[in-house]
Amino acid sequence: MRKVLFCLGLLFVASLQLQAQTDPNKNAFSAKVLFLDYGTPNDVDDQNITNGLELTYIRELLPWLNFAIPAKVGVIDVDNDINNRTFFSIDGVLQLQYKKSDTAFITPYLMGGGGITLEEELGSNVQIPVGAGFNFKVGTRSYINLQGEYRISQEENRNNIQLGVGYLHKLGRMDADGDGVVDNLDKCPRDAGSPETDGCPDTDLDGVADIEDKCPARPGKKRFKGCPDTDDDGVMDDEDKCPEVAGLASLMGCPDSDQDGITDADDDCPQVKGTASANGCPDRDGDGVADAKDQCPDQAGTAANNGCPFKDRDNDGVADSQDECPDEPGTQAANGCPDRDGDGVGDARDRCPDDAGDMEGCPDTDGDGVHDGKDACINQAGTAENKGCPELNKEEQEVLSFAMRAVQFETGKARLKEESKEVLDQIVKIMQRYPGYALAINGHTDNVGDAENNKILSEDRARACYAYLVSEGISPKRISFQGFGEEQPIATNDTRSGRTLNRRVEFNLYIE
Repeated sequence: MRKVLFCLGLLFVASLQLQAQTDPNKNAFSAKVLFLDYGTPNDVDDQNITNGLELTYIRELLPWLNFAIPAKVGVIDVDNDINNRTFFSIDGVLQLQYKKSDTAFITPYLMGGGGITLEEELGSNVQIPVGAGFNFKVGTRSYINLQGEYRISQEENRNNIQLGVGYLHKLGRMDADGDGVVDNLDKCPRDAGSPETDGCPDTDLDGVADIEDKCPARPGKKRFKGCPDTDDDGVMDDEDKCPEVAGLASLMGCPDSDQDGITDADDDCPQVKGTASANGCPDRDGDGVADAKDQCPDQAGTAANNGCPFKDRDNDGVADSQDECPDEPGTQAANGCPDRDGDGVGDARDRCPDDAGDMEGCPDTDGDGVHDGKDACINQAGTAENKGCPELNKEEQEVLSFAMRAVQFETGKARLKEESKEVLDQIVKIMQRYPGYALAINGHTDNVGDAENNKILSEDRARACYAYLVSEGISPKRISFQGFGEEQPIATNDTRSGRTLNRRVEFNLYIE
């Protein structure tokens, strides 16, 4: 037995040394309270459940396999002994675990192994434990451990069941993604990477982590945050207009052979220093016409006059012979005429002289094909037939038609009935949806009573509707009202139903 204990002791010391030499996250210790049953496995009645303590060192050999050395002490109740006996045991156990990751909430495992149990009077006996357990994660490195094991003994009446509950603590620092970089140093603790990128993935293997790599699928340079610079001119390809030819950073990576500040691709004279106004060619008089094409190279002129000066009474840069407004400064785009909005259409011909556009000098703000100079609804797309305003849909037209019959007043008065306001609210919503429309409110009566009084009543009723709509936020500039009395019947006044139809308020939306 001493040899066995000695060997187990050496194994324990070797495990501690292994802990010091390897990743500390592979090692753990646990402490449990044990509940011991020697009666049930041996068919012995009246045996008490006793208790013990267990301390265990655990070493992870593989992600799915642990080696554990549990040391236990406690008391046991055995057959033919009225007193509980003290015992001590030490085992060597393998744990076959199912672990998704270090961050998993629960890790189940199966266990089995062998060990020596020392017991008062009986001495030592070999026991083989088999069982299962669960580790429940409660902290970064902390777990609650539940374990049950059945122990088969070489001695009679010494088979036993042990249930334990306790605390397990993993040593060292966690590495949830298993990339060799501990979590507190890992910038991507849930995604496996490499130490060179602080634990983060690097898809293109350029030494720049994907989270910082602006070009994660293409190898590049660290100074460009992982993006390539094919011609190695200090301008990364995505910003380099000449990515295959080394150039200057000031010219977006393009070369400038004559160093005149104009890239070779845009320079009509790439080997001779020139000016931007002459596309990179020499221009002695600075008129924008290259000397090679300038018929007056020492006298500033215009391109239209082959570099020679011309008559320009208004000094607007447009020759009098081509200036439609020779005595009024203008722009070349507008043939020498004033163009306040700079759209190339002279103010005299521009339907919208203060708003640039390309449709008779006007913009089309709502993009409906009707420019703002003709569009009665410049912020709401419509049709040309409707002056650029949208058509009312069928439901909205029905609301207006219904309102003619539904808006009611107290008998003989211009006071709206409460139920009429609900109909008027619908008209408010329609006018809010169609800000380009105006509304005409026309009041009508039947022929009962004095004609002049009827006309006054019809106008008062139209005015009441007008006042309500204005109170609900509709601009009074968009509404007009008028009373027609009995002048415009839509049905005969000889019947009650006809007179009812003639007593009405009409709501007509129109575009001014």
